Amino acid sequence: MRERERFDRLRLIRSPRIGPVSYRQLLARFGTAAEALRAIPDLAARGGGKASVADAGAVEKEIAQSRALGARYLLMGDPDYPVLLDQFDGAPPALILRGDTALASRQCIAMVGARNASAAACRFARTLAQDLGQRGAVVVSGLARGIDTEAHRGSIESGTIGVIASGIDIAFPPENRDLQAQVAERGLLVTEHPPGVQPLARHFPARNRIIAGLALGTVVVEAAPKSGSLITARLAGEAGREVMAVPGSPLDPRAQGCNQLIREGAILIQNAADVLEAVGSIDPRMVRQGSFDFIGAPVSSDVAAQERAAVIGLLGPVSVPIDELIRLSGLSPAVVQTVLLELELAGGLERQAGGRVSLR
Repeated sequence: MRERERFDRLRLIRSPRIGPVSYRQLLARFGTAAEALRAIPDLAARGGGKASVADAGAVEKEIAQSRALGARYLLMGDPDYPVLLDQFDGAPPALILRGDTALASRQCIAMVGARNASAAACRFARTLAQDLGQRGAVVVSGLARGIDTEAHRGSIESGTIGVIASGIDIAFPPENRDLQAQVAERGLLVTEHPPGVQPLARHFPARNRIIAGLALGTVVVEAAPKSGSLITARLAGEAGREVMAVPGSPLDPRAQGCNQLIREGAILIQNAADVLEAVGSIDPRMVRQGSFDFIGAPVSSDVAAQERAAVIGLLGPVSVPIDELIRLSGLSPAVVQTVLLELELAGGLERQAGGRVSLR
C-alpha cells in the first residue's frame, strides 16, 4: 500500500461518523480512500445532513506524535495485520502499536476477569498465564486491575499483548503505568485511539472486541453476572471463537458470571492443558489472507428516491437487523446498505452490535 493511500485511509477512519462498517463500505465502493473522502459530503447530503472529513494537518500531527512515542500504525489491508482480528466483525481499520508485532501472529489466548478479583483467582490467573506462555501461547488481556493485571504479569516473560482503551501514551489505571511500560517494551501494546485520548467508558466495550478478536479463545477467570468480561466472552462466542470459564464457589458473587457461562455451554477450564485442548489450532482454510478488499457489505452507486423512502420508513428508534430491512423492503442488499450508509454519514443512523441499526 502506498504511503499516500495509507495516510488517506487513516484520515478516513478519523473522520466524524466513520466507523469500521462505513469505512469498509466506502473503500469497497470507491476503491481508494481519496475517492471516498471526496464522496462523503455528497453521500451525507443524500441522507439529509452534512458531513466533514478529518483535517489533514490533524492527522499529520497524530502520526508525528505516535512516532515520537515509538509507536507504529498497522492498517487493515497491511500484510501483517492480525489475521484473526481481520475476521472479526467491526475490526478496527487502524491500530497503533508499541512492541513486538510478531506476537499477534502467534497462537493467542485472551484472559479476562474481575477487577476486584479474589486473591485465589488472581493467583490462578497468574499461574495459568505463565503455564500458557511456557507452552508457546501468547496471553492477551486489557491491562485492567485484578485478573488482567495478573494475566500480564504471568506472561510477561513468554509473550503478552495488552489492549488499552486510551491513547498509547495514557496509562490506566494509573497504578499499572509501570506494567504497561513493560508490556510495550517486552510484549505488545495495542490501541485504536490516537495519542492523548482518555479512557472513556464507551471505549472499553470497543477495546474488548479487539481482545476477543486477536485470540483463538477467551478464558474468563472470575466475573460478576454483568461484568465487562462477559461482554468479551459474548463477542468471542458470536465470532465462533472458543469461550472458556473457570468455575467458582456459588457463594461468591464474583464467580456467578463464570458459572453461568459454563451452564450456557462454555468449556470448563482447570489448567493450561484444558485451554490448549479447547482451542486446538486454526485450520488455515478458515483464514482469508489479504481479505480486506473483499470484505464489506455491497453498496450501490445510485438509489432511487422511492427506494430511499422505503428503507427509511422501516427504521425507528428501536434497533432492527439489517437482514430484516432487506426482507421487508424487497430491495437488494446493495441498495439498503447504501441508504444506511448515507443516513449514518448524515448523523441520522446508529449502528449496534449484531448487525442492527436504528434511527438516532
